[in-house]
Amino acid sequence: MSLPKREVEELRPWVERTVKKVLGFSEPTVVTAALHCVGKGLDKRKTTDQLRPFLDESAGGFVERLFEALEESRNSRGSKTGGEKHRKRDLKIKQMMEAATRQIEERKKQLSFSAPPPLASSQSIPPSQAATFMNDAIEKARKAAELQARIQSQLAMKPGILGALGTGSHNLVALANLHAMGIAPPKVEAREVTKPTPLILDELGRTVDASGKEVELTHRMPTLKANIRAVKREQFRQQLKERPGEELESTSYFDQRVFVPIPQRPRRGFKFHEKGRFEKIAQRIRTKAQLEKLQAEIAQAAKKTGIHASTKLALIAPKKELGDGEVPSIEWWDSYILPSCTTTFDTIDLFGVTNLVEHPAQISPPVDTDKPVTLGVYLTKKEQKKLRRQTRREGQKEMQEKVRLGLMPPPEPKVRISNLMRVLGTEAVQDPTKVEAHVRAQMAKRQKAHEEANAARKLTSEQRKEKKAKKLKEDLSQGVYITVYRIRNLTNPAKKFKVEANASQLYLTGTVVLHRDVNIVVVEGGPKAQKKFKKLMLSRIKWEEQTNSKREDGEGSDDEASKKTNKCSLVWEGTAKERSFGEVKFKQCPTENMAREHFKKHGTEHYWDLALSQSVLECTDD
Repeated sequence: MSLPKREVEELRPWVERTVKKVLGFSEPTVVTAALHCVGKGLDKRKTTDQLRPFLDESAGGFVERLFEALEESRNSRGSKTGGEKHRKRDLKIKQMMEAATRQIEERKKQLSFSAPPPLASSQSIPPSQAATFMNDAIEKARKAAELQARIQSQLAMKPGILGALGTGSHNLVALANLHAMGIAPPKVEAREVTKPTPLILDELGRTVDASGKEVELTHRMPTLKANIRAVKREQFRQQLKERPGEELESTSYFDQRVFVPIPQRPRRGFKFHEKGRFEKIAQRIRTKAQLEKLQAEIAQAAKKTGIHASTKLALIAPKKELGDGEVPSIEWWDSYILPSCTTTFDTIDLFGVTNLVEHPAQISPPVDTDKPVTLGVYLTKKEQKKLRRQTRREGQKEMQEKVRLGLMPPPEPKVRISNLMRVLGTEAVQDPTKVEAHVRAQMAKRQKAHEEANAARKLTSEQRKEKKAKKLKEDLSQGVYITVYRIRNLTNPAKKFKVEANASQLYLTGTVVLHRDVNIVVVEGGPKAQKKFKKLMLSRIKWEEQTNSKREDGEGSDDEASKKTNKCSLVWEGTAKERSFGEVKFKQCPTENMAREHFKKHGTEHYWDLALSQSVLECTDD
């Protein structure tokens, strides 16, 4: 039998709670399907079939609970209708009692107070018939009184329903009639009706009893922590408001003139920023940035003009020792720029000297060591395997839930030739050729999907180049690593190519200066690239090997000794703030001045000085 929409909506909260308990999460689709089955009036079997795709094996238990809740709701509605029947029955009893009372009153008037008219002898009633009439009347009165007493006893058991009828005039009349007739009425046990004790208050508003004594009422104590804290807070405030006791006032140390303020917690108000505060901060930051830019420009200009070299004057010590408090006519730092025979400023015309003081620009260090160093978190092999298992388990669980809810079809069984008979069973026996073809098609499909996934993940040629370059390039924000090598003879084209190609592949910058017996190779880059290039220059390339190139043979027999002892040595390695050279290129320098000018152009002439000094020392040792 179908249910109305109102009753179906009353069952919705219970169905939602049951679905959440069975599935572990709320699912509106299952709730709607269950309410639809109940509203259409389907039986248990059909409802189970409708909900089986959503709940699988737990569909039977869920349907049983659903129909039990439906039966309980129907019983509760039946109990409500039963209460209405009880009220109607009590009303009928009341009406019957009033009708019986009226009949007894009428009968009483007929028997007691109405005198019968005189009858003639011909119309007189025989004594036997008169006794019969009298007995019938008494019997009816007795039955009516018993019925009334029974009704009264039922009403006494329910004091809330027509309780005032127990002391009515109709009942008193009925009992008087029974006593007059000599009939004992049925005994009715009187039940005490509990009534609330009247509340009596005295003039002060205190609760007192009938004798006038004060009654201590039981105070309700709160049980929640918040309410208990509120009561204690109120009691503490009352204690603070109370004035000092009489004992304290009676002491000689109490001064009534001193006012004791009540301790109060200050209210926390809003704190507003002054107007223009953040504008001032922004202006200060902009001014600081402009000042830093100006200082950098001044430092660059001073470096180009050579003014910063005047700071070396502080290293000069005075030639004459002066006594305490004696002031020299010419300071020692002024004597450095004045003629040697000058003793006073009166005879000298100072050109370009003003009262301005040069303040060197402050330069921040190339490497900031205040930054916190953060170390990466590396997992062990066991932790990596555990994390991989958890990830795969979550993915499989999500796929199973989608299959269970019907969002995606279940995956096909993974059949191979080796497990063909175990998976398919009787189907493989019936038509083995067809089953084998089907299995091979599945295997080809899986192989194709695997290859397509690999092709989708495969990097393009540009991406591979970018990945390789990103791997080789290093972060040089903390400084550039520089290495200087010196080679006696670098005329071999093959070795030249190796030096240039490796520097380009490792993204190194620098220069190669070719000079007689002093061939310098300078490379700049990261620490990893420097390590590989150092291994190339000092180990991999065999510098002492002889070659039969025509170019080398034409240089004459003077270079034979240098070819025999050709080698590569490390001159210097260190760090700098930034790169000084661009892409590695070869520079032929016939003279020493030309080679030094080439390095001086890039601000690294000390590389040439150091390599040349080592070469001279090595020649003297030989």
